[in-house]
Amino acid sequence: MKIHILLMIAGFYMLVGCSHAQNPSTEKGKVLNEKNVLIVYLSRTKNTKAIAQIIQKSVEGKLVELELQNPYPEDYKAMVAQVADENASGFLPPLKTKIDNISQYDVIFIGFPTWGMELPPPMKSFLKQYKLNGKTVIPFNTNAGYGIGSSFDTVKQLCTDCKVLEGFSTKGAIERDGILFVMEGEKEKQAQVEVQKWLKKIGIFK
Repeated sequence: MKIHILLMIAGFYMLVGCSHAQNPSTEKGKVLNEKNVLIVYLSRTKNTKAIAQIIQKSVEGKLVELELQNPYPEDYKAMVAQVADENASGFLPPLKTKIDNISQYDVIFIGFPTWGMELPPPMKSFLKQYKLNGKTVIPFNTNAGYGIGSSFDTVKQLCTDCKVLEGFSTKGAIERDGILFVMEGEKEKQAQVEVQKWLKKIGIFK
């Protein structure tokens, strides 16, 4: 009788083990449902937009561009001066973009360029306007070659009740030098490979 009970217990654990083996994603990563994924991005020179589109091709989801009620000046120096003033004063520019039913999204990618080595004010507006508590937030970035600055740290500070995964960053435009859209040709192919590698590393897949 004891042997029979032991065999039943052993069989139960074998079934549990097989169940986990058939569904490795529960331990190794997160399988996405495209209806629950939101990709929000800010893009002045369209390079961050290009990365957002590459991500969407991999995970699907809804793609949304952040737009302002009062757009920044076209002139680069004037824009830089305005952003510096906003960062210094803590001003949050009002958004024209409206996102309905944000509560339906479980995973939110947020993309932005590095401005003044900080998170751009419009993205701060977005993170303060919408409650993302309990959601998985994944930042991605393009920059002029100087890196992310404090931008990813600021995302974590503004998303304290979220699960913030490792972000992605790549070199994009150097608007100061008149180098604008670069995510095409070989650069685009390279970015596609890098994005796929990053998504696999953080355990996000379709």
